[in-house]
Amino acid sequence: MSATPPPPSVLGVAIPSPLRRLFDYRPAATPPTGGWQPGVRVQVPFGRRQVVGVVLECRATSDLPLAKLKPIDACLDATPLPADWLWLCRFTARYYQHAPGDTLHQAMPALLRQGRTLEARTRERWQITEAGADEAPPTLARAPRQAELLTMLRQHPHGLVSQAILAQSFGRDQLQALERKGLIMRLEEPLTAAAPSGGPLLAEPALPLNREQATALAALHERLDGYHPCLLHGVTGSGKTEVYLQLIEAVIGRDRQALVLVPEIGLTPQTLARFRRRFRVPVVALHSGLTDHERLDAWEAAASGRAPIVIGTRSAIFTPLARPGAIIVDEEHDGSFKQQEGLRYHARDLAVVRAHHHGIPLVLGSATPSLETLQRARSGDYRHLRLTQRASRHAPARLELVDLRGRPRRGGLIPPVIDAIEATLSAGHQVLVFINRRGFAPTLSCHACGWLAECDHCDARLTLHRQPPLLACHHCDHRQALPDACPECGSADLRPLGSGTERTEETLAERFPDVPVHRIDRDSTRRRDALEQTLAEVRRGDPCLLVGTQMLAKGHHLPHVTLVVVVNADGGLYASDFRALEHSAQLLEQVAGRAGRAAHPGRVLVQTMHVDDPNLRLLAARGYDALAEQLLEERRIAALPPFRFLALLRLEGAQETAVSELGNRAAQALRTYLGERALDVDCLGPVPAPMERRQNRYHLQLMLGAEKRSRLHEASAWLVAWLEAEPAARRVRWSLDIDPQTLS
Repeated sequence: MSATPPPPSVLGVAIPSPLRRLFDYRPAATPPTGGWQPGVRVQVPFGRRQVVGVVLECRATSDLPLAKLKPIDACLDATPLPADWLWLCRFTARYYQHAPGDTLHQAMPALLRQGRTLEARTRERWQITEAGADEAPPTLARAPRQAELLTMLRQHPHGLVSQAILAQSFGRDQLQALERKGLIMRLEEPLTAAAPSGGPLLAEPALPLNREQATALAALHERLDGYHPCLLHGVTGSGKTEVYLQLIEAVIGRDRQALVLVPEIGLTPQTLARFRRRFRVPVVALHSGLTDHERLDAWEAAASGRAPIVIGTRSAIFTPLARPGAIIVDEEHDGSFKQQEGLRYHARDLAVVRAHHHGIPLVLGSATPSLETLQRARSGDYRHLRLTQRASRHAPARLELVDLRGRPRRGGLIPPVIDAIEATLSAGHQVLVFINRRGFAPTLSCHACGWLAECDHCDARLTLHRQPPLLACHHCDHRQALPDACPECGSADLRPLGSGTERTEETLAERFPDVPVHRIDRDSTRRRDALEQTLAEVRRGDPCLLVGTQMLAKGHHLPHVTLVVVVNADGGLYASDFRALEHSAQLLEQVAGRAGRAAHPGRVLVQTMHVDDPNLRLLAARGYDALAEQLLEERRIAALPPFRFLALLRLEGAQETAVSELGNRAAQALRTYLGERALDVDCLGPVPAPMERRQNRYHLQLMLGAEKRSRLHEASAWLVAWLEAEPAARRVRWSLDIDPQTLS
């Protein structure tokens, strides 16, 4: 037998801080049940605070004398946190050049950060025994309420929870009396993801598949036991979700778990409801709308294996799974999967890494795949599965470009488009009007001198809102009252410039007073469940008008919408970001996909000032796939992603000179390092960010580019180390974004 290794003298602990290092502590006198191991949470002194950290290293030595190390105050776990979660967190910190302690902190539920134990909350369930299933015993002749309670429980063979029993005016004394007599028994079951009571896996039968769906599912079934990345490239309404459901049925049949990622919290209830209708197994959700207790319960249910299906938004990629079987990323192209603050990870990319680590199938689904995913499918790294037919058998509606030039507008809409809306409503159908700008108007203008309402804290204009009336900055959330007169010339002739969702809603309500108008944007859906309640009303099928932002474009099934109107398609065509055209085309195709998903064909009218733009014409004539092929060729020639890897250093501070000086010094130091090492990495900048001043802070950017990911990471790691050692960097906020999705 091998000798038991001696207990470690030093524990390397990851502390929630921006420092990219571990902190050494002496072990506590009492070790955890399984001994000191990576993944155990501990409570430690850190400065003047007590914090919760995670042990990542168990060593015999430290760079500091052992006598100077502080001891750990308490061990919070008997056993380590899940191993798959710990592996993913360590990879994430390493790949995204982020502090390990902060990575672990952000990847765990809030209650675990506070020291709460990872264990299931339980509830009581009372169930009839064999003795209680017989005729009412004589012992209950003088206890009529106990007899009534026993009769009620006989009608529920699988039992009732205590809350349901107490709600029927029964008391705990009656429950305990029946338990003492052996007529009922008390069971403790998890509050979340309790096991169902036997029966078949499916609560409703699977839908029949068309030939393309069946072919895609067969390809996914071929390799359920190994890493098998697939792009499920299906037009909107082609039945991608049904393929997901039937793949998950096979995964659960093998006693494994499936993780499904969706881009927006608004899609979670819809997806959750469909999965719960289909399966008779626990389905848990993880998203920002949950309470801390609900989130921890779902996390624990997944980690223990009680929840075979986990559905969540971006952060759900960090959910531990006891028996991982498949990962599905729906709408994989969506920008919501990229975290834009703090730990700047991309959930889709981590899903790829995690599926490879576990050796399980990965499905990336989209009607408009990102160029990165499309290129990997073209190169053979991913299997490319196509769904070209809609379940409704109607072909997807093509974009019809409508020229805005020289035409009068009301609420952003020109007369021919308003006529088309009227005709659609008269036919008993619904209309979706898409305008990706909330508020009443993009800004307020003086008709006399040309003054524009601008934010005092940002290089941006203030948006005019009517509900309530005010001017608001959508970048720093600054708000101010409407002026009575122009602050420049004193004129009272102040006019809204352009249209937002509120103005379009007002125009349509005036034009069609007998038709309900539902506005869906971030302002109108702040109340919990507001979006679901509105969509439930829309799905009843009565003629109505939907006015909304991109919240409406993502995955919602609106079977009675037959006309989609895009108020202005020009916003993203000429932006400075090289991804702007890709993202705009995806958004247009996605919103167009809301039309004609059921019995009636759809129509999409796109208003634009640039009907002759070649990219827009290609998108309208041949669809997203043709435009994506052209964009990929342009990216290849320009050496841009997906043919090159990027990292973006963002610098910001209240003093413009301090930000500029640090940016120039960092660029000079990095170029010197790259030259000495002969690394094939480009260093571009520093240059001001597209919005240089935001929230009264100045923003600067430095971009790194390389053909090889390893070279980019070597240069990035050196730059991070230089900044951490540079005293001037302590006066400027900085962050490094690996694989940035936007340059703003």
